[in-house]
Parts: sequence; structure tokens; C-alpha cells
Amino acid sequence: MRLFYLLEERLLRRNLSLIRDVAARSGAEIILAFKAYALWKTFPLFREYISATTASSLCEALLAKNEFGSLAHTYSPAYCDEEFPTIMSCSSHITFNSFSQFERFLPQVRAFERHISCGIRVNPEYSEIETELYNPCAPGSRFGVLASQMPDILPSEIEGFHCHCHCESSAESLANTWQHLEARFGRWLPKLRWLNLGGGHLMTRQGYNLETLVNIIRNVRARYPNLRVILEPGSAFAWQTGALHAEVVDVVENHGIRTAILNTSFTCHMPDCLEMPYQPAVRGAQSLPADYAGKNSEANVYRLGGNSCLSGDYMGCWRFPKALEVGDEVIFEDMLHYTTVKTNVFNGITHPDICFEHLDGTRELLRRFTYDDYRLRMD
Repeated sequence: MRLFYLLEERLLRRNLSLIRDVAARSGAEIILAFKAYALWKTFPLFREYISATTASSLCEALLAKNEFGSLAHTYSPAYCDEEFPTIMSCSSHITFNSFSQFERFLPQVRAFERHISCGIRVNPEYSEIETELYNPCAPGSRFGVLASQMPDILPSEIEGFHCHCHCESSAESLANTWQHLEARFGRWLPKLRWLNLGGGHLMTRQGYNLETLVNIIRNVRARYPNLRVILEPGSAFAWQTGALHAEVVDVVENHGIRTAILNTSFTCHMPDCLEMPYQPAVRGAQSLPADYAGKNSEANVYRLGGNSCLSGDYMGCWRFPKALEVGDEVIFEDMLHYTTVKTNVFNGITHPDICFEHLDGTRELLRRFTYDDYRLRMD
């Protein structure tokens, strides 16, 4: 049994259809954020539902132009001199994180062969994200311009605002954010052409209030008819579209804690689990409190460990329906968004294959990683 991510076309099309419907009913443009999902071999399928993407680096901008087939809405905390000409060639929109960056690169934008719509990222100083690692509006954040730092009159080349302060958030969170955003930046909104409300809008999650989302966007557009509203979720596109299939390679015990060591790694293949942190769902197993193992002697309770040398490369624990043995499959649910773009080569741990299950049930191998991939990363 190999280690692999399995993306299911049926589930991906379900999400894409919902997102297209929200865009049509609200009048918003919803684009794909590569930072959460960049499996370019599936882009022809995406093009059936959406027409643009967002990029945060030179490589993502090139991916948008070369593989998705459209110019990117690009934002970076800071652009580099040597990369900016290529970024312009790949972008329809460029958002600057500060006015100093805007002023530095404005001469190049003015001299470019076609129009590029420029924006500035604004910081509403409000976010409901509880994990500070993911909170772009935390005190001292490096992201965006505060209202107190705004000029009375915007430069004529600033055509849009970009505001991102959500992470797998609800429509109600967006409603609260909009109140703070308008209160702080409302006097500049009538002069703009677009408003990018960023990502983190988890509209494909079960229970998400789609009608509230649609009404918020409609109300913004009615209040400011000059604005084109843009959303750029990442997780929403790939939410619950596939799993990571792994295998038990050993079972060890220490001080009453049984650990099933897998042929995968949390730090290499599921880093968000450790960074957030959160305990992922395992198919057929019951999630238990992390300190449950060792306090109880149940035969089928395990911590799951990665196959790297990092001491903290483990999560736990879970109750399985039977004792785990070498060769058993362990399936981590919902592992397509962010995981596939954040894998790393620590310890040279073998990367999972990436597989695609078509509507007829057949599976296609999109990518298999080898030693050469590891070696080239070090080249």
C-alpha cells in the first residue's frame, strides 16, 4: 500500500458548483487562492466554474498565467525589484501592503504596456481569528495600512482595497468585519473600483449561512455601486474533497502510551495540525482528548506518530474499532487544502502520491514523488 492523497472529482465539483452559485446570486467575483490549493492538473476543471485566481508570490503569479490561463490578482507583503517586472506581466491586479511599496513600484506600473489595477491592503484592526499565528490583524501585524495611516485623498492610481482577516470563518464573522471595515475606511470606498474581502470564507462547510453571505455582498454593492466585490477563498474550494491515505509501519509503547507509527508525517505532510494545532478526523476512529492515552489501558487507543526524527511529530489520541497492526490503513479526512501546498522535505520523508478519482470511479495518478524531487530541492 502506498502513501497518497486522494482527490475526488465528485466532491470537488460539488464545491465548485456551490461557489459558482454564490457568485451568481451575490454578484461577487470569487477566485481561487493558490496558497491553499495549487494542483494545476485540475485547473481545466476549475475553469468550468471560475475565471481567475489570486497569487502571493512570483511562482504563484506564473502558475496563474501559465497553467490557469488568466492574469492573477496579486498581493505580496513586499515585492522584490528583480521579480516585479515578471509579476506585472502575470497580473491584472496588484495590491501593495504599504504606501512605501506602492510609491516605489508605481513608476514601473505607469510605464507598463497595459493597465494594471492597483490596490492597497487595509487593516481594519478587527478579526475573530483566535489563533494568533493566523491572525493578520493582531496588534503589531505587518499586514496592511491602518485607517490612521491613510492619506486624506488617495492617489489616483489606487483603484481598490484589499482586506483579509478571516480563517475558515462564518458569514456572521464577515458581517462583523464589514461593520469595522466600513467604520474605519468608509470615506474612501466611494472613490474605488473594487473591494477584495480576501479569503477565509468557508462557504462550502456544512451549516455555513450562505444567504447571509449573499445578502452581505448584495448590501455592500447596493451601498457602493461603484465597487466590484471580490472574494478569494482557498479552503472553501477543496474543503472535504479528499483524504490522506497512510499505513501503519510499527506500533510502540512507552509509559502506557501506544503509538502507531505511520509512513506519513505530521510535520512534513500535515503541518497545519501542529501549527494550529488541531487533531484531524481519522476515518472509522473516535477522536479522544490528547492526554487520554496513558491514563487508560484500552487496547484500541493509540497516539499516531509520524515517520520523521522530530520528537513532536505525533498527534493523539484516537480509539479504533480494533487493535492496529502493521499494514493497516489509516485515513486522515479532509487533507487536500493547505496540506498539498505546505508539504516539505524535512528528513527526506517520501511525499504522498497525488491521485484523482474521476466521476466514474477510476483513479488517475497525478504525481508520484521520487528521490530526484528531494535532490533537486537541495540543488
